[in-house]
Amino acid sequence: MYCGSCLRDNALAAELLSRGHDVTLLPVYTPTLTDEPNVSQEKVFLGGISVYLEQYFPMFRRSPRWLDRLWDSNAMLHLASRRSISTSPKMLGELTASMLRGENGFQHKEIAKLTDWIKHEAAPDLVSLPYSLLLGLARPIKDAINRPICCTLQGEDLFLEGLEEPYKSECHSLIRANLKHVDAFISVSEYYTGFMTEYLNIPPEKIRLVPLGINLQGYEKRKRESSRPFTVGFFARVAPEKGLHVLAEAYRRLRADGRIPEARLEVAGYMAPEHKSYLSKIKQAMKDAGLGAEFNYHGAVDREEKISFLRKLDVLSVPATYNEPKGIFLLEAMACGVPVVQPRRGAFTEVVEKTGGGLLVEPDSPESLAGGILKIYHEPALGEKLGLSGFDNVRLHYTVARMADRALEVYESVTGNENGPQINTDKDGSERIGRQASEEVLIQ
Repeated sequence: MYCGSCLRDNALAAELLSRGHDVTLLPVYTPTLTDEPNVSQEKVFLGGISVYLEQYFPMFRRSPRWLDRLWDSNAMLHLASRRSISTSPKMLGELTASMLRGENGFQHKEIAKLTDWIKHEAAPDLVSLPYSLLLGLARPIKDAINRPICCTLQGEDLFLEGLEEPYKSECHSLIRANLKHVDAFISVSEYYTGFMTEYLNIPPEKIRLVPLGINLQGYEKRKRESSRPFTVGFFARVAPEKGLHVLAEAYRRLRADGRIPEARLEVAGYMAPEHKSYLSKIKQAMKDAGLGAEFNYHGAVDREEKISFLRKLDVLSVPATYNEPKGIFLLEAMACGVPVVQPRRGAFTEVVEKTGGGLLVEPDSPESLAGGILKIYHEPALGEKLGLSGFDNVRLHYTVARMADRALEVYESVTGNENGPQINTDKDGSERIGRQASEEVLIQ
């Protein structure tokens, strides 16, 4: 799937590489998927098949490494990735807890493979993990190379809150026990900085803010076609927590009472197999309202398709039912000059207020959401003003270049390197930083 965290980390690594830094992007579990040129390495550590087998079949915890190469190969991982794999926290509680135990978990052999590789490469300045669910790696890596550890915070609370007991409490305890092995945490939004300080008991002085940034290449301002019906768009993962059902209900209300006489609801984004029934219910509700022909799901889209999709919208809304810490989809829509209507919650508030690219409405309220959309419909000049403000301010505040500048400041403060560190980003693993640009860290 296209993962927001993967997109963010890949964009950061690519920008740093373009500046001459020595960056290695190491995938963990499976090869990464991005809609931009993928700068991650071929080698995948903690291969998803091995991690699963070692969790549930004790014999694989002692199998020789030469045998592991069979299911650790990219060919096998790509084959497994084509299957319907559940990422539901309800299914993955045991595995999450085991990974957080680090060398004391069932995946200790896989961690040894990673640390052995790191020890035999040029010593990095710093290692950065992509989220707190991998904090079980912090102590083993630090013991292996005695280098600072960073960890990015970018939405793992939603997964942790979905865990069933006793795994939820155990994982919280394990994460907090590993906080001492991390030198700095990187938060992707002001909202998440404050939230994670309390949620995981992270000392405030350990959290640094590195706002999101996107690669703006190819993004152009939308051109409104007068012949096209007013088009409401949703671009995000199709799942209950992203709130497509809230948007669909708001849309039905607007069409039922004639407040918008002609319109379309266009949807795009990845959908996990377990959420097919969720989408089916929304489609059926639209049909029952006589609006089935106005609802269109485009599926997962690549970068070119994404930009084309966004440029055809009059307004975008992703009314998430939880406090979203990122909201990359807002930046992408605004980068095309599309105004947004979002619930006042999580990082949505700061993004909309900082860019002036949209309207904020009451959370979890289809009627309030409908009112925001209706305002843009009735006031085209307002929609154009909001779209232009978002278009300009995304380029001012949320570029990948600004994200990289801030990341370098954080890495430099942690390493004490006045010339700036040379970053090697391990995704979904860690961001490793090489000492000199000439000392490249390569993955065979």
